[in-house]
Amino acid sequence: MTTALSEQIRRFYDTTSGLWEAVWGEHMHHGYYGRSGLCRGDRRQAQIDLIEELLYWGNVQNPQNILDVGCGIGGSTLYLAQKYQAKATGITLSPIQAGRAKERAREAGLAPQAQFQVADALAMPFADQSFDLVWSLESGEHMPDKEQFLRECYRVLKPGGKFLMATWCHRPTDRFPLTAQERGLLAEIYRVYHLPYVLALPDYWQMAQDLGLKNLRCEDWSTAVAPFWDVVIDSALAWQAVTGLMQLGGEAISAALGLRLMVQGYDQGLIRFGLICGQR
Repeated sequence: MTTALSEQIRRFYDTTSGLWEAVWGEHMHHGYYGRSGLCRGDRRQAQIDLIEELLYWGNVQNPQNILDVGCGIGGSTLYLAQKYQAKATGITLSPIQAGRAKERAREAGLAPQAQFQVADALAMPFADQSFDLVWSLESGEHMPDKEQFLRECYRVLKPGGKFLMATWCHRPTDRFPLTAQERGLLAEIYRVYHLPYVLALPDYWQMAQDLGLKNLRCEDWSTAVAPFWDVVIDSALAWQAVTGLMQLGGEAISAALGLRLMVQGYDQGLIRFGLICGQR
């Protein structure tokens, strides 16, 4: 990963992860609100529901050595390790996140079953064919080289192992190219959340197919997850969040103000939530 982008992402998550955990808890990803997006309930349960729905959709069966690429503070890693009584490894660019994930593993009695380290997803420090599940929940959008990212995920996957990714996408452009307004909105989202670019889901499908992944599936779950951003905006108005943002300043405030950009992106059909699953 380019040094400048890597540093921006590290700094962003080093700065904001503590506040996110205080307000939202361990899971740093969308929630699931039913396929129609109309099932509203506890916001943290919605995030757990997303994990469970992804596992069901991907037909994940009892993995015993799991890699969580872009693990945050270990929410998904620990959930998967406990659910499957498996060994799980999480990687992140943020030393603060990795440190907190290790603390949480000890608190949950899951160390050393669940381990965490600082690592670049484009050059992972693991041997070929090490994992039977490679899990990437909303980290692909940060990757400056999407093909290299998928190659690395494929490289560390055991024969017969499963790759399951959920990532931010933009709408397909096979019929109509992105408009100037859409490109402008994407540029603002990239700036706020330190993203190099996102792709359309069919682009990921083609790359995964070219790699040789078998039994490929892809699906758009935008409707199911879009309500998440309105819920986040509501929580950002809570006193704890407002005071936390004021204390952090800078990037944290910019990210909070950028929440409306994501709502706009989903409302316009520009931002999509794409799923890819396949086997080596």
